[in-house]
Amino acid sequence: MNSTEFKRRRRQLMHMMGDDSIAILPTASEQVRNRDVLFNFRADSDFYYLTGFPEPEAVMVLVPGRPQGEYLLFCREKDPTKELWDGFRAGLEGAVEAYGADDAFPFSDLDDIMPGLLEQRERVFYAMGCNSDFDRRVSDWVNQVRCRSRAGAHAPTEFLALDHYLHDMRLYKSRSEVAVMRKAAKLSAAAHRELMRSCKPGDTEYQLASRFSHHCQMRGASELAYPSIVGGGNNACVLHYVENKDVLQDGDLVLIDAGCELDCYASDITRTFPVNGRFSEPQRQLYQLVLDAQHAAIDRVRVGKHWNDPHDAAVRVLTRGLLKLGLLKGTLANALKKESYKKFYMHRTGHWLGMDVHDVGDYKVDGHWRELEPGMVLTIEPGLYIPLGTRGVAKKWQGIGIRIEDDVLVTKGEPDILTRDVPKEIDEIEALMQ
Repeated sequence: MNSTEFKRRRRQLMHMMGDDSIAILPTASEQVRNRDVLFNFRADSDFYYLTGFPEPEAVMVLVPGRPQGEYLLFCREKDPTKELWDGFRAGLEGAVEAYGADDAFPFSDLDDIMPGLLEQRERVFYAMGCNSDFDRRVSDWVNQVRCRSRAGAHAPTEFLALDHYLHDMRLYKSRSEVAVMRKAAKLSAAAHRELMRSCKPGDTEYQLASRFSHHCQMRGASELAYPSIVGGGNNACVLHYVENKDVLQDGDLVLIDAGCELDCYASDITRTFPVNGRFSEPQRQLYQLVLDAQHAAIDRVRVGKHWNDPHDAAVRVLTRGLLKLGLLKGTLANALKKESYKKFYMHRTGHWLGMDVHDVGDYKVDGHWRELEPGMVLTIEPGLYIPLGTRGVAKKWQGIGIRIEDDVLVTKGEPDILTRDVPKEIDEIEALMQ
């Protein structure tokens, strides 16, 4: 993502904010893994969306109309000793030269400078409630200004949710964003194909997870978008199974939900395939049903359709198929009304996708499902899950969990499947695995 993209976003947000306003946005905090070891740092998505700044201990401030500069960045100063141990720091000069800040100040000076920036501003845009410690600091700064009212200081009187405005911006992906997401999808797709080619009975779930991560890292994606799910057999019936510890058995299916992250943008793909390379007849019937539901749902990812249309389409196909296979009883209309399908399909058909794997953006607007518009990206991921021991279900169906997931871009024309490079038709999967 180039600097022009970040600058455009900041300008758009400041235009929405208007004059006499100020926006304050801290990045994420470093998190302790154990004792003196930290988790790998990843910038807060909202913060990174506006700045592209990857370091911890940083705060972005936007002050529309400020003569000395509208975009301010508080960050760590250069420190040769600490950089020797912990790595490069951009410092104040780097914040300006490399990341486009109009001015930069030491992070340690935040409490001294912010009250002055808040003075004479009417509106504060800030995501209150996301970080309790930082909430208190913002309140302290405002109170300091209020205490100087007799000296002519004017404190802000209006507080607005920054994330409300910012998350609506993030919902619509620019060409640059789509290009990054398409690349991330292709990297993940290639890794999924590699797992299909290499999988065999006796492999462990964690070996497949490791191969996926290795493939993505070797091709430039150093981070995963989320912990990989590799569930063989009955483990696939646990929706967020991440133990990944069991041996894959001959005759079972394996469900792999995994995606890489590239430049803070996520990909999210799920494929389910037979460990030995051949679907049994019950597996084939259930798999084809899920695939038919996914095709029907993807066909609804069109401008003018609302958010729930793909889900409704998937549910109708799944319910009809479950009735035909004898897994549900009664009429289609009655089964849909009673939501009988939820015994085997208990989650939604998708979610927004972007910088977060479950990305931001309202699903309803004024109580109504949001209409799909060009630039939105969502996942389509119907599934069926029939755990061992499910009462009233023939044994041949038990221990089977299936999910098929793709990343889909809404366009003015046909749905654009970013993850189309991973086989999902039965014949294609079996051919690749041979």
